[in-house]
Amino acid sequence: LLADVKGSGKKGELVHVSDGYARNFLLPKKLAKEANAQALNELQNEQQAKAFHLQQELNAAKEIADKINGKSVTVLAKAGQGGKLFGSVTAKEIAQGLQKQYGVEIDKRKIEIHGDMKAFGTYSCKIKLFQGVVATINAVIAEQQ
Repeated sequence: LLADVKGSGKKGELVHVSDGYARNFLLPKKLAKEANAQALNELQNEQQAKAFHLQQELNAAKEIADKINGKSVTVLAKAGQGGKLFGSVTAKEIAQGLQKQYGVEIDKRKIEIHGDMKAFGTYSCKIKLFQGVVATINAVIAEQQ
């Protein structure tokens, strides 16, 4: 299949359909192509390339996890009386701190914060880098001078 077809399958799948359905609907609308030797070889190469790229992404995520796992990131924030912050520290600020201190660029949506960071101290954060690859860091919130 060259595209998702409701009731038949998803893009890239090899499916069996009746001759009439293929000849009158799928092939004229370019939703599928005939499973000849060349098409099967292309499908196999595409699947191997996809697996290779996934493996590369997994290796890169593991490398980043080894680099930052257990490390501390210092985030500077302004506070009022009593040590309460103006607002709270967000995942965006933690991602910026990781970029500055370790040279690792991480999407803020991958940072998981438990509770609100509205006071000075050390907080534990999880970073989901890839499926099954999670790094844990400590976010240290310090007072900005």
